[in-house]
Amino acid sequence: MNPLDGIVSGLGGIVHSLLTVYIWVVIIGALLTWVRPDPYNPIVQIIYRLTEPAYRLVRRLMPTVFNGLDLAPLILIILLQVLDVILVNIINAVVIG
Repeated sequence: MNPLDGIVSGLGGIVHSLLTVYIWVVIIGALLTWVRPDPYNPIVQIIYRLTEPAYRLVRRLMPTVFNGLDLAPLILIILLQVLDVILVNIINAVVIG
């Protein structure tokens, strides 16, 4: 096994973990829109700052509001899951050979 394979595999694990954490941030942000928390709460502000740029990108590319329900978080989660699977498969193909 090449030492570079271990580095690539480790970086792939980090990317996978970061995508998973961001998916959870998107889920939490979507749930927060249902309960309307204090907008001055620092945690709520951080979550909004992390998710709104991605929501804007998704909303710019396609319509996301159907019957008054914004589906941008769901579309973003699906896109992130697809990206995660693709990246993990590419990294595994590079490492395994």
